[in-house]
Amino acid sequence: MTNARSAAPDFIHLRVHSAFSLSEGAIKTDDIVSLAVAENMPAVGISDSGNLFGALEFSIKAGAKGVQPIIGCILNIAREDGDSLAHAHQLGGQAGRAAEPDQLFLIAQTEAGYRNLMALSSAAFLDTPGGETPRLPLDRVIARAEGLLALTGGPKGAVGRLLADGQAGAARQLLARLAAGFPGRLYVELMRHGDGAAEAVEDALIDLAYALDLPLVATNDVYFSDPSMYEAHDALLCIAEGRYVDDEQRRRVTPEHWFKPPRKMCELFADLPEAVANTVVIARRCAVFPQAREPILPLFPTSDGRSERDELHAVAVQGLAARLHAHAGQLAASPDDYRKRLEYELDTIVSMGFAGYFLIVSDFIRWAKERGIPVGPGRGSGAGSVVAWALSITDLDPLRFGLLFERFLNPERVSMP
Repeated sequence: MTNARSAAPDFIHLRVHSAFSLSEGAIKTDDIVSLAVAENMPAVGISDSGNLFGALEFSIKAGAKGVQPIIGCILNIAREDGDSLAHAHQLGGQAGRAAEPDQLFLIAQTEAGYRNLMALSSAAFLDTPGGETPRLPLDRVIARAEGLLALTGGPKGAVGRLLADGQAGAARQLLARLAAGFPGRLYVELMRHGDGAAEAVEDALIDLAYALDLPLVATNDVYFSDPSMYEAHDALLCIAEGRYVDDEQRRRVTPEHWFKPPRKMCELFADLPEAVANTVVIARRCAVFPQAREPILPLFPTSDGRSERDELHAVAVQGLAARLHAHAGQLAASPDDYRKRLEYELDTIVSMGFAGYFLIVSDFIRWAKERGIPVGPGRGSGAGSVVAWALSITDLDPLRFGLLFERFLNPERVSMP
């Protein structure tokens, strides 16, 4: 087998769903890297559905094996008002029901693009009403197009859907709009999985691409590693939707949605070699490598302009007083012993820079408890902290059970508790 470093690659997988495409992808990030190495691919891309949960892990594992990571995301795009109304009419006039979104495949080309992709993915989750598939308006995506390459999304993209619906004029207008929003960074995406949907619009997509002078790119929407995994993956989709395998009215993919070797992709698109070659072009255009870094904690809003250190001290002392009063007669030591332990822990917490962290954790634990959301009494080494007990993070008296704070926080082992 020819070494990838001594020969130019023929094809690069860009559209691989990792296990972070929850209840959809069936390949772990390290397995994606291993598959790329086995096929002599110098680069490989992930394209999880709506999220970037696996981007950092994937990049670190790819870099360790000498493989260039390509970070992408399949974003859901809200249909325009006219499309939504037509869809609602097809559903029988169900008022208030949003049309299922279209897909747009975005790839981070630069660091700025990666930041934009993170912002867009987060916004889709935060700004979509509960119960609906996270989505964004196209204008909002285009507003953050800097540093991003866009692929039209194949048959599930808006252009492909409009062509399938016989709306060739609208499809052309939308493609031109995307080309203007991603100047020099838009590719018309072609897929051949044998399911009929992509093939039905392929000729029209190619004609539009040539008419608007846009490049083609061939992708394989990968969900599992090899054909033998098809049935297991099909069962995964059933579990995700709560359906049975023999249910005809459910989501399915084909046995062709696997990590095909480059030679098979070249054979599959032998009539469109430029579409295959553009996968390599895209890989060469991308230069993003997410880096692990220390956690960045937000500043905690304190009372009366106090520092986080003073705020932690004040609420911990107040909280301990409340605990001692509530447990009077059941204490394992004198109140002074509890206060001395509290001061010792506070000194350690502050010296390690975790004052704000304790305040943040206390805030959301209290919020949950006030609303009847179970959080448990505390677990692991955290139950050894009097400060955590005083802040209501835990509900176990550490002195009563002889628990050591040093197992939880130790200046000789600085890490997030």
